[in-house]
Amino acid sequence: MPGRPPTDADPPLLVACALGIERFALRGGDRGGAAGGAGPRLVTLRTGMGPQAAERALTKALSAGSVTERSPVVASGFCAGLAPGMRPGDVVVAEATRDHHADAPETLCRDNGPLLRALRQRGLTVHSGLLRGSDHVVRGAERAALHAAGAVAVDMESAATLRAARRAGSRPVAAVRVVVDAPEHELVRIATVRGGISAFRVLRSVLPVFYEWHRSLLLPWR
Repeated sequence: MPGRPPTDADPPLLVACALGIERFALRGGDRGGAAGGAGPRLVTLRTGMGPQAAERALTKALSAGSVTERSPVVASGFCAGLAPGMRPGDVVVAEATRDHHADAPETLCRDNGPLLRALRQRGLTVHSGLLRGSDHVVRGAERAALHAAGAVAVDMESAATLRAARRAGSRPVAAVRVVVDAPEHELVRIATVRGGISAFRVLRSVLPVFYEWHRSLLLPWR
């Protein structure tokens, strides 16, 4: 994904996640940006768990001056897969996010094409579709109902993060989540530890793709 190296005048990239282990994985994946050029200035924001915490933290970060009104925002971390056959370590790239309120509008992720291509080029299993928000851990029948309503995955922070990002300015947004919990691999199962390790390793590997995405947004034709 060629492009000019970012400069000091370019907006920094903000990557938001809820948990310390997610932030640790993402920072562990920072090896100076995508191959072939310097990475952008990066702000990694730990928001805390839940939609309210995510919205508060993102709103505060965007008003604090560490990022600009043009800064791209990526919501990342772990998620629960909803589709049968999903496995820990699969990646979900949102086409849109929608929170847990019944009448909530969708936030569209119009710039996710480069993310999809780059992740698949790395040999990862990637799913794309609606990423639903929740204010609690989703299991069993509720998981099946969300999938039947059109969602491919669910987490507690992405929808609130992207909604707050768009409310604060017109900017590219994306949600890239790694499945840690799936219909045949729920968190209560013995395989949870093995699945969690797989998801952690994949999450650690995706930050260079975010750098490439940021670089693609800086191309002159955009």
